[in-house]
Amino acid sequence: PSEDNATELMHQWESAINAVCDACATMSRQKVGALMVFERSTPLGDVIATGTLVDAIPSYELFNNLFVMNSPLHDGAVIFRDGKIHAAGCVLPLSSNFTISRELGTRHRAALGMSENSDAITVVVSEENGKITVCDNGVLKRALSVDELRSELKNGLIIEKKAEPRKLSFRL
Repeated sequence: PSEDNATELMHQWESAINAVCDACATMSRQKVGALMVFERSTPLGDVIATGTLVDAIPSYELFNNLFVMNSPLHDGAVIFRDGKIHAAGCVLPLSSNFTISRELGTRHRAALGMSENSDAITVVVSEENGKITVCDNGVLKRALSVDELRSELKNGLIIEKKAEPRKLSFRL
């Protein structure tokens, strides 16, 4: 990708992360359940095919519509690709890890399963207690503040992407 495209993609991710964090802050307070998947290098086409294509710029208002209780897409996952909401209402593989806490429900098991089966980062807002959880590489980080969520997403989606070309430039 050209320098301009890389910069534009970074700005798209920054904007998406801000919208996600704003929405998660409200959903956490109101105990609205949410499940979000951030695609990185592993293509998630099979998962995307289980949902509805959206292809939209993330916004606080859109999240409120997607995750409103009893709406057609609220139970599935929202998939992000290149800083945009690519699909919604997607079905994720459940983790077969039986050591995770029994208090965690299907949303958390799906988020963990997705992070075990791909390099995607997943975010869950619990409708039971409003806690925000991030899953990355099969590891759950629970009860994150909105600032901690922002940091996790920036580190995993922007800083990692910026580092990729440098790694490649050393390979001869």
